Order: sequence, then structure tokens, then C-alpha cells
Amino acid sequence: MRRFRWWIGWGVMLFVLVLVGIFVFTGPSTPPGPIERPGPPGTGPLTIVSMGDSTLSGEGAGSYTVDTNGANGDWCHRSPNATVEKTDVPGIVEKVNLACSGAPAAQVGLGDTRQWTEPSQAGQLAELVKTHRVAAVVVAVGANDDPHFSQLISQCFQAWFVSGNAPCRTTIAPTWQQRVDAMVPKVVSALGDIKTVLARAGYEPEDYQLVLQSYAAPIGPGIPANLQNLNGCPFRTEDLLWVVNEGVPVLSRGLASAAAQAGARFLDLSRAGLGHEACSGGADPSTEWFSRLTLQLNDLADADRAGHAIQESFHPNANGHAQFGRCLTEFLATSGPAAACLKGQDGNLHPAAAVTAG
Repeated sequence: MRRFRWWIGWGVMLFVLVLVGIFVFTGPSTPPGPIERPGPPGTGPLTIVSMGDSTLSGEGAGSYTVDTNGANGDWCHRSPNATVEKTDVPGIVEKVNLACSGAPAAQVGLGDTRQWTEPSQAGQLAELVKTHRVAAVVVAVGANDDPHFSQLISQCFQAWFVSGNAPCRTTIAPTWQQRVDAMVPKVVSALGDIKTVLARAGYEPEDYQLVLQSYAAPIGPGIPANLQNLNGCPFRTEDLLWVVNEGVPVLSRGLASAAAQAGARFLDLSRAGLGHEACSGGADPSTEWFSRLTLQLNDLADADRAGHAIQESFHPNANGHAQFGRCLTEFLATSGPAAACLKGQDGNLHPAAAVTAG
């Protein structure tokens, strides 16, 4: 009891001293202003982090780190040319890429799901914040869940390869919306886990930006006939039209919904690659922002690597990642809840004020 009274007595005295201090330094008519937080808590360099799947790992951009290019079964394919590496945000000192090619939402969130031997990305983030001050987290995830976007591309390739097969859109389109709808709560959960990790580390929502980005169409109908085959892009024109006009926009709208439900910002890339899709440059592939059909012949001689010989195909290449990094940098400097990366008059991507998908 005495201890309690001692604490109350000192508490009252401290309260009086605080009031006196406020009166002396601010005057009787000036209330104390809000305390501005200095940014992300903790110690270490100010950092931007990318999480998710191949779109952010750098699949298709080449020069993969040794530890993610098949070593011990790790095929995450992280590249120094990936989007996060091409950002230039004032004050950011370090860029950390946790994304892994093929990752589903469950591996991005907390839990026991692994991708190419790697544990939870949110779990990796929890370790990172012990030594880094995270100012921004950009996420690309969902395509490897119910939509199985990479399998969609494979189905469209098979439809071209076997002349008797129907266009891939005839089997995919009827259930596409339902598959996207089933994906949404999984993405919301993964984003929620990322927020939980940061909250446990003492972060307030205003300490960092959480951005969910969508996917750009890697292929489109503007392919020269001499490349609409195994020389570059073996797809039927009607399937290419469906991917650009329906498949990718529906996927992007689903991700926009997930971002809104999770309280994340949203960057729409659904139209970011228009005019720069794989094979669109014809004889000049330097104008393209996506890889064409890519076969690593040397991998075919290695049983452990043969199954990954075409893994890089139809992903953003180094040029594409540079453009996405430019748009992301500019988006992080704005305050709106959403924007769309669209090509400006200078030929580069910039964030437009409104989402334009579909």
C-alpha cells in the first residue's frame, strides 16, 4: 500500500511539473503540438523491400544471384536487375528483395509454406526489421494462386502447338472471374500478415508504405507473323487478344479489391507493357520489356536444371524492370491510394492518377 501511495504522490508531482513546463515554454494560450514520429522505428538503414513472386524477384531479367539460380534447389531467381533495385527513393539506403519466382500468397504470408526451399517471406521480413528501418514494402502476389497465370500461358502455348486444339481462352474464360475471386482473400491474408509483422516490431501505419502491384500482360496481339511461332511467341491471335483485353484486366481488378480490403496502396500495371510486349519489336527486341520464349540449352544437359530451362520465358526483362522501378519510385512520392503505370510522352512509364484497368 505504501508503495502505491508513493507512486501516486510522485505521479501527481510529475504531472504538476509537466503542466508548469508547458506553461513556461509555450505560454498559456498555446497548446502543445502533435509529436512527429521520426519515421520507421528501430535502428539500421532506411530500406525498401520487395516481396511476392517472379514479377518482383527478377525472373526474366537475368544475372540471377548464385544462391537463387538452382543452388540446393533454390530457383527463386532474384536478379540485380529486379524492380526494387531500379527504384531511386530519396532517403532509402538499402534495397532488399525477398520475392521468389512462383511464390503463392501463403508463402508470402506467415506460416510453414515454402517456395523453392525458402520459408515464409513475412517471416524473413520479421528478421529483417531487427536490423533495418523499413520505409516501404512493395508486393506482387496472387497470380500463382487460383488464377495459375503461368499455367494459363502454358495452355495457350499448347493450343498453338497442337493444331486440333481449341483456343485456350475457350477453356479458361468461363471460370476466370471465379478463379480471380477465389484468389482475393488469399492476397488479403498475405498483406495482413505483412502488416502484423511490422506492427509487432513497433511500426505504426504512418511509418511505412505498403504497395500491392498488379501484373502487366507479357504478350499481346501486335506480333509479326514470322515470330508467332517457336522463334519467339507461339500463341494464337485470339488468345493473345483475350489475355490483353480480358485476362489481365480482370486479374488486376481483383488485386485492386484485395489492396482496398487490406488497407494497402495499389499500383496497376495491367496496361504498363502495351506496345512493348514480347515479340512486339519484331527484328528489334531491344524495344521489348518482356522476354520471348527463352530456352537455356545448357540446362538441358543437367537433370536438375532441365525442368527450369524455359523458366525465364514471358516475364519482364531488364528493360521492363527498369520501367516498373521508375513508375514505382514516382508512385511512392505521391499520396493517393492508387494509380496506374502508363507510358507518357517521353516513352517512359509514369503513375497516372486513376486506376485504368478494364
